[in-house]
Amino acid sequence: MKNGIVNNGKTTRRYLLASDFDQTLSFNDTGVELCKILNINGFEEKVAGLAHQHFVQEGAELTYLLLHDPEFRKVRSEHLMEAGKRVRLKNNVGILQRFLNDISEECQFLFYVISAGPEEAVVSALEGIVPPQNIFGTRYEYNASGEIQAVKHSPAGYGKVTVLKQLQTELNIGYNRIIYVGDGSSDIHVMLHVNRQEGLTIAVSENKIIKEVAERIIMSSDAISVTIPILEEILRKSPRDIREIFESWGFKIQEWEKLKTDSLEIRADQ
Repeated sequence: MKNGIVNNGKTTRRYLLASDFDQTLSFNDTGVELCKILNINGFEEKVAGLAHQHFVQEGAELTYLLLHDPEFRKVRSEHLMEAGKRVRLKNNVGILQRFLNDISEECQFLFYVISAGPEEAVVSALEGIVPPQNIFGTRYEYNASGEIQAVKHSPAGYGKVTVLKQLQTELNIGYNRIIYVGDGSSDIHVMLHVNRQEGLTIAVSENKIIKEVAERIIMSSDAISVTIPILEEILRKSPRDIREIFESWGFKIQEWEKLKTDSLEIRADQ
């Protein structure tokens, strides 16, 4: 049955929730942590220079540096995994999947991460939170000395659309049951794709380009804040209902400025 499964005589609607990683589920960038490990300076300037030149796809700047910048030739798989462990995740990423599947008996949310970042780093960062098979990142080929020599696969730019289409087909989920969460220009292609198919797009930054594309913008340090548009747009919950759901999990929505951008502060209920 497309879009749903039958359980005890009831049909459960299935949704595919896909999210970017850097700056979406985390506070800091994998590339920044990698440079700290290897004492490489000027990462932000290098990335800004590549973006300004439009030399590589948005989101693929780190991969370009790993392949072509002499300072990054010393990067090995273990460095990528260590960088992932050092990335600071947003609050409550660890309970996001359980929270999603607790908010409605009628819906099941299948959570995947699609990132242009190194797959080793993203898997390492989300160890014990998201199964490795649910994570799609940039995969590299290594030579005998462990040096990165080529890219096997990179979901940067339109590559994210390709992964999303693949998942949609494999999971047998309609396009209108797709939710995508991202933070920057590298998510534009996939957000436009999801919007055209009547899915739901959520931005977690006020990047001036993505603001014009995303259906909803959520600003919060807490990962479970992205469930607000899901509760409102898909489950048709009122603000009062949403506050009660959060409180049932021991959270209180401290501040909620409902403008074009939803800005929230969430804390543990005492």
